[in-house]
Amino acid sequence: MDVIKLLKEDHQKVKKMLNELEETTERAAKKREELFAEVQRELKLHELVEEEIVYPAFREKSKLKDIVLEGYEEHHVVDLIMDEISAEPVTDETWAAKVKVMQENVEHHVEEEEEKMFPQARKLFEEEELEALGEQVEQRKRQEQSQQPKAA
Repeated sequence: MDVIKLLKEDHQKVKKMLNELEETTERAAKKREELFAEVQRELKLHELVEEEIVYPAFREKSKLKDIVLEGYEEHHVVDLIMDEISAEPVTDETWAAKVKVMQENVEHHVEEEEEKMFPQARKLFEEEELEALGEQVEQRKRQEQSQQPKAA
């Protein structure tokens, strides 16, 4: 599968999980903890493959350089917010607000990639190159997932 299709699938999965998370209340502490841990795992894995494989390849094309650099920074901001959320009890009144801010940042990032970066990449890369990047991404994800401890 080509890398753009793979990344779009990740985007849909994370957006769905974030919507579920946003709908939880303080009373659903266990569900919040589990969902947030899942969101965190997915986002970290997505960032990893983008930063190790996709962004370096895209950055080689001068027309993509600026948006790729912005993507790195957006990942950094989401990581900072995730760290803050991790440090808060899920029952804290600020927890849901921080999740909402993280969700908005992720949605903005997804929109920029899907509306600007990906269409430009489609023009600049051959289909075979996008397929090869997709293979690398799938392989890296499998490698990373095999190293993660299984959830109980």
